[in-house]
Amino acid sequence: MYLLVQWVLVVSLVMVGQVESQNRRPTISFITQPEIVTDIGGDIEMKCTIQYASDFPVIWMKLDSVDRNNDLPITTGTTLILTDPRFNIDFDKETSTYTLKINDIQETDGSIYQCQVLIALTDKVKADVPLIVRRPPIISDNSTRSVVTWEGSRVVLKCYASGYPQPEIYWRRQNNAVLPTNSSVFKGNELVFPYVTKEHRGTYYCVATNVVGTGARRNIDVEVEHIPAIKIPRKRLGQALQFDMDLECKIEAYPPPAIKWFKQGFSDPLTTNQHYRINHFAHDDQYVDTILRVVTIEKKQYGKYVCEATNRLGSSEGIVTLFETVIPICPPACDEVNYSSGGGTVGAVVGGIMVMVTTMAFIVRRR
Repeated sequence: MYLLVQWVLVVSLVMVGQVESQNRRPTISFITQPEIVTDIGGDIEMKCTIQYASDFPVIWMKLDSVDRNNDLPITTGTTLILTDPRFNIDFDKETSTYTLKINDIQETDGSIYQCQVLIALTDKVKADVPLIVRRPPIISDNSTRSVVTWEGSRVVLKCYASGYPQPEIYWRRQNNAVLPTNSSVFKGNELVFPYVTKEHRGTYYCVATNVVGTGARRNIDVEVEHIPAIKIPRKRLGQALQFDMDLECKIEAYPPPAIKWFKQGFSDPLTTNQHYRINHFAHDDQYVDTILRVVTIEKKQYGKYVCEATNRLGSSEGIVTLFETVIPICPPACDEVNYSSGGGTVGAVVGGIMVMVTTMAFIVRRR
């Protein structure tokens, strides 16, 4: 209702101006140019100097770039129409200059402001002042959040950001690892993996930066599903009868695999019992170490053992050979706490054997 009354007043002034105006047409002799660029929280002034307009209403408008029907009148003459304490209007009679002041600039203040002299209902003199509010980068919702893919596929990570000035996008990888571009940093909206391998698994950083603030970052996790890969640290292991030995497999797989141990030549998987102990040690959701401990080895337990890892993409296996030795191998034979299957007797036997070996070596050196 208040705005309607103000506009009625403006129209009335236009009609009076038409009656009382002289032959000289009002002109805008100065307008703040070319644009005002400021930060959020700043203060600005925009000036409009008018000649021969004493009988005509002068208005500051905030234009709506989407719908001109929503243009917002701010002042008429030296009167504020917009009831916002951040806005103020000054008039210098000597120069006939109207100065619009805006304090504590907000992002929504960014627009085109127009100084208008209303000559008739369909005739006006006008000049524009663009107000650009610098905004820190904000990463857009249509940017990639995470990816789950499989080896051999093509993957594109996308990152977009808004802000002013227009942010630049940079890509990095966790721990500064090499990107698929064979560099540690890449500039652009899209990071392309032409052929994904399991080595590409990890966290990638999309960083948006401009001159405002500290920038914005999004962490994008890339999970690469692949068939299990198995490494055998020691493919042949020897141990004496009645002592324990650990057989180890290192597995890399995603999704995490099901793990089984077999004695070669037997179809049933081994389980933890008085002869075997099986333990798995996961480092994360991709790396697992599995250890088969052969307990108090008997003659029939020598041979080849198969470590098998299976996920939905396939399975892999590795083979470890356990063979007989005369002298116990340390570790694990020397560990009396964890490996003394026969209590103190086994520890004593191991100690006696070690003393005997040391004594024989001393005698050989003396000769």
